[in-house]
Amino acid sequence: MLSGGPVRGSELRQTAVVKAVKSASASVVNIRGEKTVTATAAQYGHADAGRRVNGMGTGVVIDERGYVLTNHHVVDGVREIQVTLADGKRRTAKLLARDPETDLAIVKLDLEAGERLPVITIGTSSDLMPGEPVIAVGNAFGYENTVTRGIISALHRAVQVSDAQFYEDLIQTDASINPGNSGGPLLNIDGEMIGINVAVRAGAQGIGFAVPVDKAGDVAAQLIAKTAAKKSWHGVAFKKTTPESRELVVESVEKKSPAEAAGLKPGDTIAAVGEVKVERPLDFYRAVVETSPGEKVAISVSRGEEKVELSLAMAEPRALVKVPVSPIWELLGMELKVIPPQEFRQRFQTEYRGGLTVAAVRPQGPAAEQGIRRGDVLVGMHIWETISLENLQYIMNRPDFANLSPVKIWILRGNEPLYGYLPVSMVQPQRK
Repeated sequence: MLSGGPVRGSELRQTAVVKAVKSASASVVNIRGEKTVTATAAQYGHADAGRRVNGMGTGVVIDERGYVLTNHHVVDGVREIQVTLADGKRRTAKLLARDPETDLAIVKLDLEAGERLPVITIGTSSDLMPGEPVIAVGNAFGYENTVTRGIISALHRAVQVSDAQFYEDLIQTDASINPGNSGGPLLNIDGEMIGINVAVRAGAQGIGFAVPVDKAGDVAAQLIAKTAAKKSWHGVAFKKTTPESRELVVESVEKKSPAEAAGLKPGDTIAAVGEVKVERPLDFYRAVVETSPGEKVAISVSRGEEKVELSLAMAEPRALVKVPVSPIWELLGMELKVIPPQEFRQRFQTEYRGGLTVAAVRPQGPAAEQGIRRGDVLVGMHIWETISLENLQYIMNRPDFANLSPVKIWILRGNEPLYGYLPVSMVQPQRK
């Protein structure tokens, strides 16, 4: 006979699954909105007039101020994003940044003054094992806060879900993932998010897919950094991290930058920014995303065995050195002209704030080889927007610019957003 006395039934009900759901459900939100569904045709998405439908999906809170990670296809084309919190409260949200390639996006909820939201606990997808139990939470078929469970069926799946969307390196699970679950978390038995639910296999049962959280976290960091870079500049770059390291190490500090003035040095490990504990790039960028030029943030640094407290004063985004327009033609292979802000708003229905018109394309240059056409509008490069030639000059003058090649670019062709990768050689071709 076992010692210790009888176990109460209520205690037996508190299974690992119940505890995992309790720990994570408050940070899961349900997303609804009306969007236009079009019948696309041809390579670049020429579309018909379309029809209006009600879309639904899920998101996870990654910062208490209302920053939510979800799938791009959940919010793409949505007029007004409506979000229901776990406690039933409703908020509106706006799309901040997106990456159609990985089908991920960041939206920002319009919270009440002083309101703070529970944040999802982020795990790692580096040590996942086929057969281990997982839990999916989401807005399945519009049934809010639906919980399903299963196992990891396989790892590193490549999935083609449509002519326009191909996913690499997905987690396959038999936890029921239905329409509306997209953008919601796949949890491990400890309640940590280890994936973002993204797709189901049409006509199949028990075959669903999720983006591994390590990849989703990297993309989320880039999207938040892109948002932060529109507002202020710090001048620090980080070494590539691994999920096992759980530390953020400074790789380089720009000359005459706020980071240099603060005393940051290559090799420093960022432990905290303000009250935010830093373990990965996402932590740093979400800590500074709302800081304004001139505002100071406290940074805790480990420098060898020494603990150092620094103060980083953010600065206005600016070009380090002016680059003449001619190298843009030589290095990128295109001539760019500014679109006045009012004209841009009249021409395009998009969250982008502005762009540069491609006035000419150099034959056999990088832009031409990637299919960029005269009339396309360059709206972004890497994590920065390209509203002005000064924006582009800032990017091209960065000391790490050559390391970005091929650099990711975003363009508008008509009202259709497209992205690609532009190989950039810092060795200029000789004129004949």
